[in-house]
Amino acid sequence: MDITQLILDEHAEQRKLFSQIEQIDRSDKAALGAIWNRLKSLLDSHAEAEERFFYPRLMEIGTGGGDADSAAEETEDAIEDHNDIRDTGEAVDKHPIGSDEWFEAINKCNEANSDHMAEEERQGLTDFRRHASLEERHALAVRFAQFEAEHRMGVKPVDKDPKAYVKEHAPD
Repeated sequence: MDITQLILDEHAEQRKLFSQIEQIDRSDKAALGAIWNRLKSLLDSHAEAEERFFYPRLMEIGTGGGDADSAAEETEDAIEDHNDIRDTGEAVDKHPIGSDEWFEAINKCNEANSDHMAEEERQGLTDFRRHASLEERHALAVRFAQFEAEHRMGVKPVDKDPKAYVKEHAPD
């Protein structure tokens, strides 16, 4: 197991679930609701797992991947993105399933998530693969997978202050 591959695999799952929602008839509220609930749980638990296991370690060993100047920049931006994903995800639940407003909210959540995944794949995951040993990537993958298995129904979405998060996890 490799935490960077687990994250990539979940990104693929998130893309698949958004795609499934796009392909279901608007009148099939049961299917739309079930798939959205699964996706929302995955988005929330995925973000929390990254914030607990991936980003603290990236802050310690990373130097900036892709177009990021530093691990702190990558991390602060990711926490901001996670907040946006949580907020747009919560907005979906304020509308009747299958309504125009619901699909508009789904699209905003998909956009926020897609932007985040592209940036994370280009920056944080690249940075982490360059600096973490295979053994460490495996050990973190085990913790990451365990957390998500224990929280497969999701976690309570709680926004975090990006600057405070970076300050708290900055290496001494």
